[in-house]
Amino acid sequence: MNGHGLDFEKPVIELEKKIQELRSFISEKKIDLSSEVRHLEEKLESLKKDTYGNLTPWQRVQIARHPKRPYTLDYIAMIMSDFIELHGDRSFADDKAMIAGFARLDNQKVMVIGHQKGRDTKENLKRNFGCAHPEGYRKALRFMQMAEKFDIPIAVFIDTPGAYPGIGAEERGQAHAIALNLREMIGIAVPIVAIVIGEGGSGGALGIGVADKVCVLENAYYSVISPEGCAAILWKDGSRSPDAAEVLKLTAQDLLRMGIIDEVIPEPLGGAHHDPQQMALTVKEVLARQLKALRATEKKELLRLRYKKFRDMGVVQ
Repeated sequence: MNGHGLDFEKPVIELEKKIQELRSFISEKKIDLSSEVRHLEEKLESLKKDTYGNLTPWQRVQIARHPKRPYTLDYIAMIMSDFIELHGDRSFADDKAMIAGFARLDNQKVMVIGHQKGRDTKENLKRNFGCAHPEGYRKALRFMQMAEKFDIPIAVFIDTPGAYPGIGAEERGQAHAIALNLREMIGIAVPIVAIVIGEGGSGGALGIGVADKVCVLENAYYSVISPEGCAAILWKDGSRSPDAAEVLKLTAQDLLRMGIIDEVIPEPLGGAHHDPQQMALTVKEVLARQLKALRATEKKELLRLRYKKFRDMGVVQ
């Protein structure tokens, strides 16, 4: 079990601790209690399946925010090679909350773009907690257009609470930058696959999420607003965030059922942070498979289907 256990995981963590203590006792006293250890391990496995097999939407949100989850740069390092990071929007600055660059996925050249959070306070300040400024979205669009120029498919990793809402970001055109990306991404004539690896918050996520295929990890979420924001608006009560998570229908399973996304990517038991290498291999398989299918689609048809995909979302009564 990784550190930073969540409240609902406490029974699992406590049982794991007991097993570890028993193993230490056996090692120290040189006695055979293998049957007791085996019994506890079976109990632990059953407890994990019960705990993680019946997660509420709010619990999935908590897992999506787990500080040990793999981030964009982790996935790039684990499943891609020859990554060359590119910088700047040629207008204002280089936004460290948005990663962009060329890489190889096996033998396929790709342009990879994604949000990046930090692992500690210093890096989070540098990365702005994964909340991009307008220059981040302009950087992303700049390199998507470069990928189109060289006929290179685009892989997107989404992981943000939302676009940065500060005064400086608004003064520099946050809303315009995101709106421009939505309009332009519809017409970029190369395959685009987006994967929500953690948080998929509001326009901050959608600003790089207009893709031919949108996939969401099993315990990630994709929503117009955070549960806390929704609870504050609807009930003026932040303690009702779990209720908001329920009514928002923000889980991968709900989104697939409603036709908002194309695929739910299974995670290791307990979440991606419990086995990052296995999670990376699964993400790689999905990304390679989706890109291969899209590469076989004629460009005019690719754009038509992408446009139709987003036009078909929602119900008008």
